[in-house]
Amino acid sequence: MAGNNIYSMSNVIMFRRILGLSAVALGLAISAPALAQGVAAEYKLHAGDKIEISVWKEPDLQRSVNVRPDGRFSFPLTGDVVAAGRSVEEVRGDIENRLKKYIPEPVVTVTAVETGGNRVYVIGQVARPGMFVMNPELNVLQALTLAGGPTPFAKLDSISVLRGTGTAQKTLSFRYSQVVEGKSLAQNITLESGDVVVVP
Repeated sequence: MAGNNIYSMSNVIMFRRILGLSAVALGLAISAPALAQGVAAEYKLHAGDKIEISVWKEPDLQRSVNVRPDGRFSFPLTGDVVAAGRSVEEVRGDIENRLKKYIPEPVVTVTAVETGGNRVYVIGQVARPGMFVMNPELNVLQALTLAGGPTPFAKLDSISVLRGTGTAQKTLSFRYSQVVEGKSLAQNITLESGDVVVVP
């Protein structure tokens, strides 16, 4: 009888693992198109992102460019174009307007292909502190999960998010116990590029 119980428990564990993997796979399959739409429609570009630009019927005006640390990139006939803080649609419109001086009715396509500049940092008492790319968004709990979760020594109700630089920097509090209990969920904010999650 004991052997049967062990066998049954093993089956339950295996079933849960398979079910969990299936759920993850299903979640990825569902979220991938939505993610691509979100990046195309609403995502604001950052320094470090990579975009592809093409002009219809102009093979010499098709290339991939990286957004420089100053938030700009260079493209033929347009000079430096501001990208950081703008959507791909805004960048497309800017390029199109600049090209009208040289090409009648240019048709421009701009696509964000890598969002490596959209990053946050998790430091302190977590299993894997470091930099994490948001594609396109993360909240505080998701960032903590990517960092491997808190260590046994973490002060979970003293977590903070540092946002901004210089005199514009501010601190946002995050009480882990309240959020996981479903209380004060507003603390689980959507992170912005450059945010630092500090786990003391």
